[in-house]
Amino acid sequence: MTGRTEPREQTPARPRNLLRRLVVALVLLTGLAGVAGAAGFLAFTARIAAREPAAVKSADAIVVLTGGPSRIVDAVGLLADGRGRRLLITGVNPATTTDEMRRALPDGEHLLGCCIDLGHRALNTRGNALEAAEWAREKRFRSLVVVTSSWHMPRAMMELGRALPDVELVSYPVVTTRTQPESWWSDTGTLKILVKEYLKFIMAAVKIRPAQAVAGAGAVPRPAPPALSAPAALGEDPRPIPTAGAALRPAEARLSP
Repeated sequence: MTGRTEPREQTPARPRNLLRRLVVALVLLTGLAGVAGAAGFLAFTARIAAREPAAVKSADAIVVLTGGPSRIVDAVGLLADGRGRRLLITGVNPATTTDEMRRALPDGEHLLGCCIDLGHRALNTRGNALEAAEWAREKRFRSLVVVTSSWHMPRAMMELGRALPDVELVSYPVVTTRTQPESWWSDTGTLKILVKEYLKFIMAAVKIRPAQAVAGAGAVPRPAPPALSAPAALGEDPRPIPTAGAALRPAEARLSP
């Protein structure tokens, strides 16, 4: 007798096709997410000022967010020029003393007693906005010149706009050589920082709050570094701050919020 060969069990085609479609869809979604992320980053960098404004509109007061010595010098210069009646430096290290401020800003010493306020509670950009909002409401200011680094300005203006919806905000971006368009594309370190700032901007836009914004009554103040210098007390790079009569900023400034 001739033996019969049993037919082999066939794997159904439908599950294979479904798996193939899922893999293709995953690859397409990953690619689209990458394209969207790159487009968003380019749109974000397009908002970063390449040059400082030649002139700035006057306002009731000025607020500067610490993070680089050039910011403080420029803000004091605007105050001295009458661009605002009063200046808030928000995000100052709690250990900073008035004497250290005088050493940091010798040309603005005469303004410390009359026109400059120090904010010690802000722990990040959102904290800066909340601290500035409390200060502006207390002083009944209706317009503010906002001073911070150019790459930090989009997020700062977003947070301040939320905290002060009825106050006019005038941006004064501080531009360093590292954040000029012809420089940052070729600087790997700066590019990484801009990508990090872009991610922070996205988180702020969707209101993701991973950290405490302001120091509460029972919060432990940020410790001062050993052998505290005046710029370090401001929470900045411990290199010398140029005076208002000198060059307004060094070639390099620390890039962090």
